[in-house]
Amino acid sequence: MRNYVKLTDRDNVAVVTHDTTKGTEIMPGLVLLDDIPQAHKFAIQDIPKDGEIIRYGVVLGYALNEIKRGSWINEHMLRLPASPSLDNMPFGVNIRKDLPEAPVKTFMGYKNPDGFYAGTRNILGIQTTVQCVQGVLNVAVEKIKREILPKYPNVDDVVAINHAYGCGVAINAPDAKFPIRALQNIARHPNFGGQLMVVALGCEKLTVEKLVGEENNTPENVIVLQDCKGFDAMINAITSMAERKLKILNERKREELPLSDLLVGMQCGGSDAFSGVSANPSAGYAADMLVQAGATVMFSEVTEVRDGVHFIAERCVSAEVRDKLADEMRWYDHYLAEGQVDRSANPAPGNKKGGLSNIVEKAMGSIAKSGTSPIVEVLSPAERPTKHGMIYAATPASDMVCGPCQLASGIGLQVFMTGRGTPYGLAAAPVIKVCSRNEMKEQWQDVIDISAGAVVTGEKTIQEVGTELFNFIIDVASGRKKPYTEQYGLHNFLCIFNPAPIT
Repeated sequence: MRNYVKLTDRDNVAVVTHDTTKGTEIMPGLVLLDDIPQAHKFAIQDIPKDGEIIRYGVVLGYALNEIKRGSWINEHMLRLPASPSLDNMPFGVNIRKDLPEAPVKTFMGYKNPDGFYAGTRNILGIQTTVQCVQGVLNVAVEKIKREILPKYPNVDDVVAINHAYGCGVAINAPDAKFPIRALQNIARHPNFGGQLMVVALGCEKLTVEKLVGEENNTPENVIVLQDCKGFDAMINAITSMAERKLKILNERKREELPLSDLLVGMQCGGSDAFSGVSANPSAGYAADMLVQAGATVMFSEVTEVRDGVHFIAERCVSAEVRDKLADEMRWYDHYLAEGQVDRSANPAPGNKKGGLSNIVEKAMGSIAKSGTSPIVEVLSPAERPTKHGMIYAATPASDMVCGPCQLASGIGLQVFMTGRGTPYGLAAAPVIKVCSRNEMKEQWQDVIDISAGAVVTGEKTIQEVGTELFNFIIDVASGRKKPYTEQYGLHNFLCIFNPAPIT
């Protein structure tokens, strides 16, 4: 088992694979001058004041003071470099065509009548126009699950699409397009099988017409609570409509489909310095296999790609895709500046405890989950894709916001990489958890689905873990396996991205 990881010949730092004490000869002739926590960096050579600190072959920052060879390097010792320029980024200069061969090219999914991506689950999704209806709907959903759902064994679940949007907002503000588009697209999610059911209050700004269109505002699809005569009438209206929808969904059957009908989301959270060594590159290898087999894969998180945006641009298949990428980055730079912060506000205390010194280091590890496939399309938050292949979807990096954005884009399932651990999940789509280190799997053996920790220790390769993950993705998409988040019903409230004013 190796004791440290150095990623490129250019690097002047390495990370330790486990807690390592001062005085350890970590490399031939290199003795550590400090105790180094697991996943943290040490200097391979003397670094002068203002000297470059390099990992991933990239300058993470500049030394605030002289750093001796063998010293611990942490977040307090670096000055952040400037963001990469978004002007005239080279594109199409790193287009890889020799992607790893996928062992299978089909999965068992639910074909949808609208011709969009297939479903991986068969769910009744009950849409809401406003948070005010949540209390009533939650009571109704409990009753439906307890008394009605067991009669329809081909339906996996009933999910309330609860959110904090809908009223008390500037509904016509330019940036209101983001939350409205997200909720509109979630209503059409592939796992809902084309069955539309809406619970509205009756006086909200996000009207039923805005959410699902005038043509769908019918008594067959919509319940308005203010039109009901009391609580019992509300519950009866919801449960009666739900049963009618469940009868239809119960006729839905899995069938063998090409992987071109599958859309997979990639996200990471609670990252550490091993995320870019093991979990994310393994997910990237699985992503490349999926793309090679015809599937579409989406990765996101603006602040966690901003410092590697030029690497993504090199994989863009056209100037149009590159320009959309630059536009999304510029929009987000402005959004952060309006809040008087920049991308350095991203790293969390847990990221730093896990060895990530700043956002540059975090970004280099984050983009690894996208693999090496050509980037065929760039999406604004919550947009639906129009192409097949590797897609960058510009979303906030917050797990709780990125997840709903990807859900709105139509992912059938999500692969979520973590170093520190999080029980995050989505109710409307399965979430597979991959951890970066073996200690995390040992700590949460019944929360983490796959550990990539053996890549850190040198006992497995990225290709081996990536292939294991690819096979697990196919099994989950086909309904043969359930990740732990799905088994336990772990899922988060939908935090819909809303940069528009709240009134």
